Amino acid sequence: MTRALVEANRRTFASLRRHRNYRLFFSGQVVSVSGTWMQNIATAWLVLAITHSAVAVGILATFQFLPFTLFGLFAGVLVDRLDPRRTVIATQAMAMILAVALTGVTVAGVVTPWEIYLLTAIRGVVLVVDAPARQALTFQMVGRDELPNAIALNSSLFNAARVVGPAIGGALVATVGVSWCFGLNAASYLAVIAGLVMMRRGELFSLERAATAPTFLRGTGEALVHVARTPLLLVSLATVFAVSTLAFNFNVLLPVLARTTLDAGAGTFGIVSAFFGAGALAGALVSAMRSRASVPAMLAGAAGLGLAQLLLAPETSVVVVSAFLFAAGMSFTVWSSNANSILQLHAPGHLRGRVIGLYFFAFNGSGPAGGLLAGWLAERGGTQLAFGVAGVAALASAGIAVVALRGRPRTAGLGLGGAG
Repeated sequence: MTRALVEANRRTFASLRRHRNYRLFFSGQVVSVSGTWMQNIATAWLVLAITHSAVAVGILATFQFLPFTLFGLFAGVLVDRLDPRRTVIATQAMAMILAVALTGVTVAGVVTPWEIYLLTAIRGVVLVVDAPARQALTFQMVGRDELPNAIALNSSLFNAARVVGPAIGGALVATVGVSWCFGLNAASYLAVIAGLVMMRRGELFSLERAATAPTFLRGTGEALVHVARTPLLLVSLATVFAVSTLAFNFNVLLPVLARTTLDAGAGTFGIVSAFFGAGALAGALVSAMRSRASVPAMLAGAAGLGLAQLLLAPETSVVVVSAFLFAAGMSFTVWSSNANSILQLHAPGHLRGRVIGLYFFAFNGSGPAGGLLAGWLAERGGTQLAFGVAGVAALASAGIAVVALRGRPRTAGLGLGGAG
């Protein structure tokens, strides 16, 4: 048993153990992403406190994700033309400046929803480039064979921050106010920038580039044609789009769940957010231990996300709600990390940045519509209706994907690993 545990631990943290550059990146992200989640929950809570409207929180999500809708299709082309490490340094520095600005208007007492919306939208533009560039940098840091492990570890990091960030953020909001969350987030970017600067460029894996630099229209068209001709990629991307739009709007629904459905305050908001994050962390560690991407795992994760939300919908107990949010978080990460790995591993090297861009377009580009829909459903029938619709949508998406991929030899229930 001990030997098995040691071996499982070695598989789970393989990328961290073998690659110094990835250790630097991961360490900086631990601090920075925790700060980001502190700001996320503080921003949503501040908008809700000012407006007393679930729709207003949905509008916040619209401004957050609208840049992905407008520019997400083309971001991958830009990433395929730029150096990923330098690009991420630039995007992280710009995000830090925006966090400083948000801190300033809040401390000055002049903040309104429109200042929050504007700064959130600008940050969204930065993230449109940052997200695919960060994925391309991950490939450079660990190489193809360990990419699924590193993606899962990135998810574990992101979701550990879902536990730490909301827990600390909820406590800070309840005791000293939202401005502390914004200020600490601004400072946290220094950690990731320092890690990026300290990387050894000679240890980065080379990226395959197209013979001629792609233009935005032609380069995007090439990626879309490739996905359309590859059933596995097409179904995976369509599932990401459907589930993200209709069933992944926790940023809108959790503050409403805490404040209205559970009739509680910022502390409870932090607790329920942390339970979702704890489940997501558990799912990410399971995916990292497996170290391979799998179509069945992707679809099981999507179905599990839907079932957890259906069970959560009628509940009004903090304990029961937290348990179902844990299950939803675990299912979410199993679904998203496997989908991410499948798309990257089955994309040609010269198209990888563009396919990653399509993934983030599908994942975040539908955020404005999804956020507004979730806010409207919560206004009409409470979080009970909103979570119910989300659960049905995720289960239906997983079922349609199973039917679409049935009988195809590349996806006949086997892990895909790195053999794409």
